[in-house]
Amino acid sequence: MIDLFKIFRHSVKKIVKAVSVEKAPENVIELKNVYKSFNDKKVIDGVDISVKKGEALAIIGPSGCGKSTLLRLIIGLFHPTSGEIIVKGVNIADLDKDQIVNIRKNIGMVFQSSALFDSLSVGENVAFGLREHKNYSEDKIKEIVAGKLEMVGLKGAENLMPSELSGGMQKRVSLARALATDPEIILYDEPTTGLDPITATSIEDLILDLHHKLNTSAVIVTHQLTTVYKIADRIVMLHNGKIIEAGTPDETIRSSDPTIKHFITGKAL
Repeated sequence: MIDLFKIFRHSVKKIVKAVSVEKAPENVIELKNVYKSFNDKKVIDGVDISVKKGEALAIIGPSGCGKSTLLRLIIGLFHPTSGEIIVKGVNIADLDKDQIVNIRKNIGMVFQSSALFDSLSVGENVAFGLREHKNYSEDKIKEIVAGKLEMVGLKGAENLMPSELSGGMQKRVSLARALATDPEIILYDEPTTGLDPITATSIEDLILDLHHKLNTSAVIVTHQLTTVYKIADRIVMLHNGKIIEAGTPDETIRSSDPTIKHFITGKAL
């Protein structure tokens, strides 16, 4: 005999599931038809990119293709020649310098060279953004700095100077500084460049762990394919300022485009 109650219950579950499906995550970053030229040299050529809340997007491509320029456009260090750069619903291409500084409060950046201030201690480096953008007491700042350094595995390192640190430790300090203001968006410019394979792997693992724990949105520019496949949800590949591939890591690996295949395998064209 057919169990009508079971059929009814199953149908109700399907309806409830369909109704309760979450809406697609909002885009925290959108680049729409963005162009950027320097002295008539076109570096970014009509790029469209979106990054969803909580997503990690990797930007790959050969040297000089415009990857780092894209990061500097997103953070407002460069102004687009044309197009829209929308961060948290605001087109920063329309903003003046002071307004862009306000937007940057919600963006952390880990620079390729770590970019620590040599004359400042580790603690002062991590506190730099807090002192610039937050009206916190010194005790509160010290508490935050200690927490962020512990988060990146450098508990108690506040009084060290950058010159006393290894390359991997400097990257960790740079990451702690980027996290200090609790940004929703973090930009990484070649986060493992110049590191030995073991240290690079530890930095990749740290970035991945913090990305999941903090639910940040991340844009990662890198040549390191292990970083891409370990961390990224999606990949965008640039070539001559244009996007020639956009998809998941698996889709990129299976791409039949010869430029992409040569880049991934490390073979010269």
